[in-house]
Amino acid sequence: MGIIGLVSKRKLFPMSDQWYADGLRFKCTECGGCCTGSPGYVWLEEKDIDTLISKLKISRQAFLRRYTRQVGERLSLLEDPKNFDCVFLEENRCTVYDARPTQCRTFPFWPSLLRSRKDWENARNYCEGIDHPDGEIFLPNN
Repeated sequence: MGIIGLVSKRKLFPMSDQWYADGLRFKCTECGGCCTGSPGYVWLEEKDIDTLISKLKISRQAFLRRYTRQVGERLSLLEDPKNFDCVFLEENRCTVYDARPTQCRTFPFWPSLLRSRKDWENARNYCEGIDHPDGEIFLPNN
């Protein structure tokens, strides 16, 4: 399922009432900008864990011990304590790009970035793919 399929199922807002009713332009350039910066969480779903352990060819136990942290009732990927890079970011590239978690796959089509044009435009400060001239036009709620 693609990015928009995931976002579409959420039915965040009536499409006709939104600032992005004509669509949003995006192209992932794999720059790593969304994988570093401030401390944060990359929440893992069971299917994300299964996909990653298959990609890495390691046991579930080894994956959980080496790459995750428990935060309350949830699991998040580890990050570098010095610069907050994702554990899978090397030389500004995601080493598990084709198996990245749902949260990463759906960026930048997150509710927090779709609230307003200003939120979307602010995200451009760390994502060169937002409004990229070669980007596809996505309709988040179709």
